[in-house]
Amino acid sequence: MFAELNSILNISPENIPTEEFVLLSDRQSDASFLVHHFLGFYLRAGCKVCFLGLAQSFSHYSAVSQRLGVSLSQAKDKGQLVFLEGLNESLSILNPQDAQTGSEAMDFLRNPAAGLCSLFQFVNSSISWGGGEPWRGPPVLLVDDLSVLLSLGVGMGAVLDFSHYCRAAVCSRLKGNMVMLLRCDSEDDDDRGSERLLKGLTHQCSLALHVQGLPTGYCRDIHGQVEVCDRRKDNKKTFQFKVQDKAVSFFPPGTSSAVL
Repeated sequence: MFAELNSILNISPENIPTEEFVLLSDRQSDASFLVHHFLGFYLRAGCKVCFLGLAQSFSHYSAVSQRLGVSLSQAKDKGQLVFLEGLNESLSILNPQDAQTGSEAMDFLRNPAAGLCSLFQFVNSSISWGGGEPWRGPPVLLVDDLSVLLSLGVGMGAVLDFSHYCRAAVCSRLKGNMVMLLRCDSEDDDDRGSERLLKGLTHQCSLALHVQGLPTGYCRDIHGQVEVCDRRKDNKKTFQFKVQDKAVSFFPPGTSSAVL
């Protein structure tokens, strides 16, 4: 979707790495543009995508993707995209009048002791279904975002177990990829545990993209910086970025015309 980011990550629709766990995180900035990038990138590459949209509605993701030239509705209709709308499912379960209408994938809201087993089963069945379909690329799991699970009362250990089992199923067994976003508040403490969860997920992932605000504070022409950590190659690079309407510009720190 964003050509400059593809160049930084050395990927293209014709050159998709497999068995990758890409961890996205943000602090004092917004990494949503990375979620939209990977969603559009994998759909355009002909991958089967299971998208756990826990933070926003389908219409939100669809509207943004439409501006970027990707139709989520078409991908959903032809079976390429399986979408779980976590907001609506959660409300259906938490509302006493609709408690029996929510998806089984969100059963942890009915029975917290069960953990995220049902959510994993949803992922496993969604990503494995349709083996006869001519999808060109590897299967993909995309999650936006894991901190919502913490807010709903899921323990950090259960989320780590969930990511571990998903990685085993999607990356190892099916030779696919998964991308997960975790939001970390600067005021976060052990009550929510997102900082501890971030450390645990970082040990699991193969590639980490950490988005944060500028250390110097707000700048109108620079929206933040992203640290790209390739854990397989033990390589780390930092870029500043500016989000535009249909693109994102990346540049080495201090080289933007806004600071020269």
